Amino acid sequence: MIYTLPFIAALVGWFTNFIAVKMLFHPKKPVNILGVYKLQGIFPKNQLNVANKIGKMVAEELLSSQDLKDHIITPENVEAIVQVIENNIEDFFSVKVPKRYPTLSRIILSEKRKDKIVQELMEEVHTSVPEVLDGYFGEIEERFNVEEIIKEKVNNLPSEKLETLLMNLLEKEFKFIEYIGAVIGFIIGWIQVAMVMLGGQ
Repeated sequence: MIYTLPFIAALVGWFTNFIAVKMLFHPKKPVNILGVYKLQGIFPKNQLNVANKIGKMVAEELLSSQDLKDHIITPENVEAIVQVIENNIEDFFSVKVPKRYPTLSRIILSEKRKDKIVQELMEEVHTSVPEVLDGYFGEIEERFNVEEIIKEKVNNLPSEKLETLLMNLLEKEFKFIEYIGAVIGFIIGWIQVAMVMLGGQ
């Protein structure tokens, strides 16, 4: 009978940790116990606090507004934007103006004059595009608060959805917690067996 102690202790250890993991998410709504104590899962009870911490972590460590700006306003992207504008300007003076205003185009827009206008416009574009993008992202930075957006998203998640997300992310870790409870219980059970046997000698 004494040799069943390790197995009973292992079962108790596993079950205790299993309940502890479940109580991270359950009960989702506060439950009154004897009208004195309110029992609620840790994550549902502290969802706003969790949302605040996740929002802060993402904004400070993972994805800030400056990070977005740095990844979007690169020389390659600026050059691509400039190239699109240049193509549109070229198309406007070479195709659209002659088609819409044929007489004006023949009289005023000689090939040499058109090239000069396009060149001057493009010089202005090359100067203006980085400045415009920088100013635009300055406004976005004021409006696009990564921390607040993440915090609001997490805080507004239904408890069931939050549980599903965290379980998918941490399923192996939660299982490990359950199993380690069984292992520790099993070891403690054998220690108890050894103490009983030693005490009987």
